[in-house]
Amino acid sequence: MLIGELASRAGTSTRTLRYYEEQGLVRPTRDSHGYRQYDEAELRVVHEIRALLANGFGMDDIKPFVACLRATGSGHVCPDSVAVLRRKLAEVDGYLAQLTDVRRRLHEQLTQAVEHRESRCP
Repeated sequence: MLIGELASRAGTSTRTLRYYEEQGLVRPTRDSHGYRQYDEAELRVVHEIRALLANGFGMDDIKPFVACLRATGSGHVCPDSVAVLRRKLAEVDGYLAQLTDVRRRLHEQLTQAVEHRESRCP
């Protein structure tokens, strides 16, 4: 399929696909006229890339998943992918801990503000 068809089927733009190609994630072949040609496997790769991006992964994080997908048919089962998943989970856990702390402090401030206001206002 041509780049326009892949973009349409993947729900993305041709510009994005060219970017993925520049990053080494998508591998088109070229026809005799120099047009990019993609097979069905590349559609699956693009879907994997978009899903990982939607989950907050960066382009460098995505590379092991794409390599694993090409090698095994599943992007999440190879050791490099598992390592990225573990690192990302630890990162998210850290964010949750920070947000929990911020929430606790805000709740304390709000409680103090309400108590102070009620004691001063008739």
